[in-house]
Amino acid sequence: MASPYRALFETPGSIRFSAAGLLGRMPLAMMGIGIVTMVSQLTGGYGTAGALSATVALSTAVLGPRISRLVDRHGQARVLRPAALVAAVSVAGLLICATEGAPVWTLFLFTATAGCVPSVGSMVRARWAEVHRDSPHELHTAYSWESVVDELCFICGPTLAIGLSTAWFPAAGPLLAVVLLLAGVFWLTAQRDTEPPVHPREHHGGRSALRSPGLQVLVAASVATGTVFGAVDVVTIAFAEEHGSPAMAGPLLALYALGSCAAAVVFGLLRPKGPAARRWLLGVSATAVSMIPLQLAGNLTVLALVLLFAGLAIAPTMVTTMALVERHVPRSGLTEGMTWVSTGLAVGVALGFSAGGRAVDAAGAGAAYAVPGAAGAIAVGVAFLGYRRLTGPAPKREGLRDDERGRGERDGTNMA
Repeated sequence: MASPYRALFETPGSIRFSAAGLLGRMPLAMMGIGIVTMVSQLTGGYGTAGALSATVALSTAVLGPRISRLVDRHGQARVLRPAALVAAVSVAGLLICATEGAPVWTLFLFTATAGCVPSVGSMVRARWAEVHRDSPHELHTAYSWESVVDELCFICGPTLAIGLSTAWFPAAGPLLAVVLLLAGVFWLTAQRDTEPPVHPREHHGGRSALRSPGLQVLVAASVATGTVFGAVDVVTIAFAEEHGSPAMAGPLLALYALGSCAAAVVFGLLRPKGPAARRWLLGVSATAVSMIPLQLAGNLTVLALVLLFAGLAIAPTMVTTMALVERHVPRSGLTEGMTWVSTGLAVGVALGFSAGGRAVDAAGAGAAYAVPGAAGAIAVGVAFLGYRRLTGPAPKREGLRDDERGRGERDGTNMA
């Protein structure tokens, strides 16, 4: 392992909480597709399956930031364990109702509360932010590593969920997702030595982290960027099917994630200079530009190469996004702020699924790649319009000396 990563994991406890985070966030990549696979196998249709998956995504978008806000006030252990248990009971109810042929309304009842799944990735990043609060370069490497973990989940998770549900029994994929969630959350919260300190309500007056102008820009851009990701997924599946190789959809999307994973590894080795806001603007622009060649790909071979290179822009943009959240959100709302970005991405992915699917039905897969292209253009527009908010002064951080704050703002990081 290269020296920055070796140094990163020399920090006591870092290997354990990062490994727990890998287990705990795997359900994020497994649950939606696992529910679709299970319900479609049991009913023979995709209408209800897709609606249930969308309900889970909406539930997560509504409940996720509120759970993270409670974490900032009361601590990870006190909040994550009950939330994970509620999510597990909800998914268990869904599985039982689905396999026993219960009325459809009962399935939606349980999926409405299944969104209590904690944002484990945000919890792990908050731990890194606390461990390296005085080391911006190490924090940059840590965020890059967590992007690698994210991509590994999205490379392995869907394949694992679909494979188990089709080869074993329909509920196997979602069932394993619940087991991994509980294992990851309880292992993570047992590690109290690296748990970030709590910030009682009086530290931030009960205000949401979303009141931060900089975070509003990042979340809005994340919705547009998530739309890019969701549309690319569904249109690529349709493109492979149109070209007579539906089984190639998985490897094609794996290449997209692999490009991002490789970029994350390399980005973590670098020591970026200049303002983080400028790097973020370049990353959003590169993501949008990378969508243009997709509309020109005429066969699967060309598409594979284009997707691989398109993925290179993802991780650096996401790493810089989290660095900007860490800079613009007070420490008392850091976990909530990171979760809002993840929520924006999730909402965007759902929008991308819908818009991409409609475009495929209306014009075919080749033409439907215009959807992620348009979403990328919107993301760039949001980035340029909100750029000044990201270059403004960062909020005062608890426990941070004035000389440290000024140094962090000059090099584009935030030492907190």
